[in-house]
Amino acid sequence: MAAKTLIIDGKEVSAEEGATVLQVARDNGVKLPTLCHLEGVYDVGACRLCLVEIAGTTKLLPACTTKISEGMRITTDSDRLRKYRRMTIELLFAERNHVCAVCVSNGHCELQTLAYSLGMDHVRYDYIFPKWNVDLTHRMFGMDHNRCILCTRCVRVCWHIEGAGTKNVAGRGATSKIISDLNQPWGDSESCTECGKCVMACPTGALFNKGTTTGEMEHDRDKLEFIVNAREKQQWLP
Repeated sequence: MAAKTLIIDGKEVSAEEGATVLQVARDNGVKLPTLCHLEGVYDVGACRLCLVEIAGTTKLLPACTTKISEGMRITTDSDRLRKYRRMTIELLFAERNHVCAVCVSNGHCELQTLAYSLGMDHVRYDYIFPKWNVDLTHRMFGMDHNRCILCTRCVRVCWHIEGAGTKNVAGRGATSKIISDLNQPWGDSESCTECGKCVMACPTGALFNKGTTTGEMEHDRDKLEFIVNAREKQQWLP
């Protein structure tokens, strides 16, 4: 592929055509906050935390789904971007019931870590306090909809890494939720292979292993990336 030259935060860099702004930024040591991005599966731009400024447009664009172009001038850190990212994190906390002190992923949660890094010490918006249930019908895993941020990582790994197609999204807006099969209890699912990839992919405490303590809830994303890379390189073919 042809190489493209662009400017990121005043630094001239080059990258292959077809690369995303997020890929180029990370390849050049620029850290961008993300929650819905997961190495090994396609991006959907759901969380809007990786928004960047691009010269020539007044819109903020998601770095994970925006492809680079020749001469593109990108700003990844500004007062405007910090304001939007802080607002986004606060809205995520206000939308559902994220009480870190009693969450199974306390200390191993990407949402919690980002809130710290963005300086969120309080939420300026009214909490919605929705009444979401906890699905404990599966013999190995649990799903706490109170902790879900609808990043759809679990959906994408279930469909495109495991190939089971168990997880999906139902509803619209604030009433959206992750479902199993045709919105039945997870334990009744006939398509679930019990692989646990959805649990590995979850950035919060929404998906968890039953019987796991807080100290053991660190999710291993490297396993998912290893599987994808091995398939692409055809390492498992005879």
